[in-house]
Amino acid sequence: MVELMLGLKENKRITYNEESYKEAFAKEQKEQLEKLEQSPSMLDLLEAWLERTPFLEFRDFNFLTEYKSAVKNMLREESEAIQNSEMLTEQEKKMRLQMLGDTDSYFATVLDENKHNELVDKGELNISYKSTMAALLINLYRDEPILQMPYLLISKLLEVEDLLTGWRFRHAQMVMRMLGRKTGTGGSSGHKYLKKTADEHKIFIDFHNISTLLIPRSKLPELPNDLKRELGFYFTEKKNNQ
Repeated sequence: MVELMLGLKENKRITYNEESYKEAFAKEQKEQLEKLEQSPSMLDLLEAWLERTPFLEFRDFNFLTEYKSAVKNMLREESEAIQNSEMLTEQEKKMRLQMLGDTDSYFATVLDENKHNELVDKGELNISYKSTMAALLINLYRDEPILQMPYLLISKLLEVEDLLTGWRFRHAQMVMRMLGRKTGTGGSSGHKYLKKTADEHKIFIDFHNISTLLIPRSKLPELPNDLKRELGFYFTEKKNNQ
C-alpha cells in the first residue's frame, strides 16, 4: 500500500513468480490494492504540481533557452582549457576532449523533449518533460526564497525512497543469511526476488537523474531583476492580495 501511494505502478514491478504481486493477497486485500492503483499517487500529484511551476517562462526570460546556452558556454570553456593546458600530454588532452564530447551529447539528449517522451513511452522515465525541467529549475535556483520549500519537498521524497530501498536490501540480506537460496516465506523465489526489488523498484528515479544535469553555480544563467523579485515571497503576497 505504501509503494502504491508513493507511485510504484504494477507495470513498473518485477513479476511475483511470473504473476501479479496481488495474487499473494486475499480477495479483500486485492480489492484495496486495486482501488489504490486507480487513485492518484504521490508521484502523480508531484508531477501535476511541478507542471504548474510559473517560472520556466517569465516575460523575456526562458529558462530552457538560457540553461542550454549556459551548458554550451561551460563545455566550450572547458574544451579551450583542455586544449591550452601545458600540464596535459596530447594523449590526455584527446581523452579528456572525448569525455567532454560525451557529456555534450548527454546534455543534448536529456534536454531534448522528443527523446524524453520516447523514454517515458519505454518506461525508463516516469514524469513529463515539463515537470522534469521544473524540478531542474528548482534544484538549480534552490537558494531563491520561494523555491526553498519545493526543493526541500523533493529532497525529502528522495530520502523516503532511499530508506525504502535500504530496507529492501537489508531484508534481502537477512533472507540470504537465514534461508540461503530457499523459497521465501511469502512464496517468492526468496533472496533473488527481494534483491531484484531493491535494484529495480524505483519511484522517483527522474529526480535522481536531475543530479546529472547540474552545473556549477558560477555558470548558471543570471536571473533578471524582476524575476528575482518574483522568486522572493513577493510573488505569493501579490497572488494572495488578488
